[in-house]
Amino acid sequence: MRTKTLAPKELNPDARSVNPEPILQLALGFMAAKHLLAASELGLFEALADSPTTTDGLAARAGLTRRAARISADAMVALGILEREGDVYRNSDPAAAFLAGPGLADLRPLLRFWDQISYPKWIELADTLGRGGPSKELFELNEEQQQIASLGIEAIQAGAAVALATSFDFSAHSRLLDVGGGTGSWSMAAVRSNPHLRATVFELPVTARIARKRIAGSDLASRIDVVEGDAMSGPLPSGYDLILLANLVHYWSPEENQALLRRVNAAADTGSRLLIADFWTNALHTEPVAAALMAGEFAVHLRNGDVYSVAEVNAWLSETGWQFFEHIPLAGPMSLVVAEAL
Repeated sequence: MRTKTLAPKELNPDARSVNPEPILQLALGFMAAKHLLAASELGLFEALADSPTTTDGLAARAGLTRRAARISADAMVALGILEREGDVYRNSDPAAAFLAGPGLADLRPLLRFWDQISYPKWIELADTLGRGGPSKELFELNEEQQQIASLGIEAIQAGAAVALATSFDFSAHSRLLDVGGGTGSWSMAAVRSNPHLRATVFELPVTARIARKRIAGSDLASRIDVVEGDAMSGPLPSGYDLILLANLVHYWSPEENQALLRRVNAAADTGSRLLIADFWTNALHTEPVAAALMAGEFAVHLRNGDVYSVAEVNAWLSETGWQFFEHIPLAGPMSLVVAEAL
């Protein structure tokens, strides 16, 4: 098969018709992101949760100088996150729903994770890609940082976890093993929507402690267990007819993922279903756009982190004792690959 060769782009002879705006908009992106992260950290959205207010009122509620409140709030207005009429500010609908406190979902833990842990690592993106890996992996965070990371990761996956609970038919399954189950959010969403289902979260000790606390404080504690262990070494629990790998595959290289799939297959009975929720892409790794960008997030945090295509995981499954069954969209850039143990 002949490979198509792309010719170099020829410069337009009339340079005045070339617009640098797309480049400048992208380059300004770090300012927009940092303004959002700062506004959340400073509590601007919570300060407007109960009622709109003036610049002076916002400054008083958030404990800021008038100048600081105006700079931050006006940037949020420019970006469409706050609304302003005269000197009065109010939350937009998305800010009220996701950034001001109890609402549809709370994205503040995600912004805190990106601000305190991810953003400093992104500054090193060029160096990280140049040397082939990060100087420090996400696994090497201290316990306080790990809690920030775990809650932030849970927040970005909240929509996908809820979508899984309603997009996949759990009726034929009774026992779910959530391998590398994080804070337990995926298991909690599945069990809450399927009263017949029981789940076990299998996690490393630090994250397992967070999961136990979250589950114990819910109404699902009698139906979800937490077991400590390492998904990449040692035995996996057996006796489950449904196994979930959520937000896990992008941590590892293709070879490591195939080793993981073999280990999971060894613990699974014939006919057990495997659910793999991740940032699956097209064959070129360019869509969804958010997934393509997340490859950088994984690169700065993980030595072998990457995004993978549905075609790639299909090939891994066929080599490790699984049969690809279907690919289901979830929410945002995350989607679900379903397979069956042979």
